[in-house]
Amino acid sequence: MKKSFAPSALRFATVAAAFLYLPVAVHAEEATEAPKAVTVSGTVGLVSDYRFRGVSQSDRSVAIQGGFTVSHQSGLYGSVWASNLSGWGTFGGSNTELDLVGGFKREIGAGVAVDVGLTWYMYPAGAAKTDFGEPYVKVSSTVGPASVLVGVAYAPKQQALGKWYNSGASYATGTPDKPFAKEDNLYLWGDVSGGVPNTPVTLKAHLGYSKGNSGLGPNGTSVAPTGKYFDWMLGTDFALGPVTLGIAYVDTDISEKKAQYLQPNFGRVRDGASISKATVVFSLSASF
Repeated sequence: MKKSFAPSALRFATVAAAFLYLPVAVHAEEATEAPKAVTVSGTVGLVSDYRFRGVSQSDRSVAIQGGFTVSHQSGLYGSVWASNLSGWGTFGGSNTELDLVGGFKREIGAGVAVDVGLTWYMYPAGAAKTDFGEPYVKVSSTVGPASVLVGVAYAPKQQALGKWYNSGASYATGTPDKPFAKEDNLYLWGDVSGGVPNTPVTLKAHLGYSKGNSGLGPNGTSVAPTGKYFDWMLGTDFALGPVTLGIAYVDTDISEKKAQYLQPNFGRVRDGASISKATVVFSLSASF
């Protein structure tokens, strides 16, 4: 069945056009100025659909996102990032995801860097047992004209990741099949990107693999909805100074049959449509 993205694309284009007129602060350092011990950077942007590891967290609707990072010349850094949520991604409260990140990044060889840190996922004023921590390790380098990154994120056993309900039907009863259950979650991924010579265009690709609980957590969702699945992305960015326009094809191998037992939770609120099937995501972001 063919999918039409025209209404969503039109809404996104309208919001994006307004966003282009937002003032963007760009701080240029003098070439002769000594490097600062501490630097602050940030981004703000719009996406036509917030996809987390291939699954929509905004009910296949527009999301506004932003964050900032404080870095020290030693390699230590901390950052805050947030996005609005809807549908599968929500836990009540402010319907916001707030990620707190701390880590250490250092070069270990010519062009090779290792990044070790922890992401704490928070959902302010949301339901109980939603927040969880996820340590990660990333290794990045350059291969010819391309930038390459491989990473592993492993969240140890926590109640927020536990399989409390075996199905959407169980969740509807309000009585957990396995109350207070704890489970872990593993995510492996690789990213490749590279600029097209003499153009403002960057091509990018992503492949990820999730392994976690195959049911529903204490609040009816799961970081790895069907237990094991792949997600991937192919896209391009177009830079206009500090503003970047992006378009990406996002998909997973989660079939309707695999996801059926999670229904009605694992579907679009308005019409029950899949939130893990292929889609085209448009983005508009500004850096400062």
